[in-house]
Amino acid sequence: MADQSSKKEIVMYSRSFGCPFVTVAKHVFADYGVSYREVFIDRDSDAKKRVVEWTGFQSVPTIIVADMGSDMPNAPFDPLPSGMSPRGIDRGAMITEPNFDELAAWLLKHGFIQEVTAG
Repeated sequence: MADQSSKKEIVMYSRSFGCPFVTVAKHVFADYGVSYREVFIDRDSDAKKRVVEWTGFQSVPTIIVADMGSDMPNAPFDPLPSGMSPRGIDRGAMITEPNFDELAAWLLKHGFIQEVTAG
């Protein structure tokens, strides 16, 4: 598999204050040595609008695969039915509020890790 890190990056839409799902995501990234860029929706109104548009909620973390330097998903992502929780759903270039295993599987699918280990 080609090295995806030179072309793509992980962008995590987050908040500047505590959130258990953000904590889980940061543990997954640390455990697998995956770098990411964080965008704070409570400090960036455009980012907040994007997350609400994408998820229907102010759901964090909303994690995307982006082209280097971009804050937008690098590919179309699956829509959600109106009002449905996005929690843990792999939407292609986006996943929101994943647990450890869901995020690890998503990172593997996108080539950011080579194997999933026990979480």
